Amino acid sequence: MVTSSAQDPPQQSKKLTFPDPELVRMLYGEHNTHLGIMEKSIGLSIHVRGTRMTLQGGDWEVELAEKVLHQLYDLLRKKYPIYPNDVAYAIRILSADASVDLRKIFMDRIYISSNKNVISPKSLNQKQYIDSIRKHDIVIGIGPAGTGKTYLAMAMAIANLGKKTVKRVVLTRPAVEAGEHLGFLPGDLYEKVNPYLRPLYDALHDMMAFEDASRLIQRGVIEVAPLAFMRGRTLNDSFVILDEAQNATTEQMKMFLTRLGFSSKAVITGDVTQTDLPAGKPSGLVEAREILQGIEGIQFVYFNRDDVIRHPLVQEIIDAYDRVEHGKKNNNRNGHSS
Repeated sequence: MVTSSAQDPPQQSKKLTFPDPELVRMLYGEHNTHLGIMEKSIGLSIHVRGTRMTLQGGDWEVELAEKVLHQLYDLLRKKYPIYPNDVAYAIRILSADASVDLRKIFMDRIYISSNKNVISPKSLNQKQYIDSIRKHDIVIGIGPAGTGKTYLAMAMAIANLGKKTVKRVVLTRPAVEAGEHLGFLPGDLYEKVNPYLRPLYDALHDMMAFEDASRLIQRGVIEVAPLAFMRGRTLNDSFVILDEAQNATTEQMKMFLTRLGFSSKAVITGDVTQTDLPAGKPSGLVEAREILQGIEGIQFVYFNRDDVIRHPLVQEIIDAYDRVEHGKKNNNRNGHSS
């Protein structure tokens, strides 16, 4: 006979009913995929019979699952389509803060083209980032790769261009990479710097048809250039994005920040833990974080691993590397203390 330990969390069973069979089908997902994600991520059992379901698990798990299901159902009622990734994002968000209204995040849409293509934030920090770009002229987004810093900034830039609140978009990043120098690459200057700008082109082409983007680039409405090309310019009526800013030097960062002209916005993105500058060379982004704090009109937004919006395996890969790195630090610490 199995006996319950006093340490076991209390279990409960909760019955839910949703009225619309068609919406329930979308809520469950194809072959109940969405429910499977919830069972695995939250750690409970879900049993369904038509539009009725029973949640079985710990008090916290059942309460969380109920909130997720009701909020996703409400999104479906508002004509917002639910995909497996949305279920995972909803669980992540409500796990951190059960008071969040998912509608305010998922239904905050950035219209990036005339055919109504839209992009929506998928985390609280992404929502804060978009709101900050709307309200402030300079926004600095700091956090790990995959958190949407550059992608959302690009979407906001294209949206502002479409609404004609700016006349051009300028995308720039330092031409610095680990273990590689421009002089080692073949070709003229543009051919040398083009590989460093490729991620910006990739994000741009993900949002616009290749022909449309090429036409705007040829007309100078969209400009993609290395950071060094910004020197001596004044950027009026522009939406300017500085990507990979952790690789900008102190001098480059000051130069960039002082390029901003009238009716312009600047978004600066970077990961302060991934600097490729030579040893002993301080990062302009790290210094800017210290120097610019508290200046009205400049907003800092910080992302973390919970904001990573990529293939679900990416989160597990990050966790695996973090565990190895943590183990190495512990081994080194124990080795020094022995």
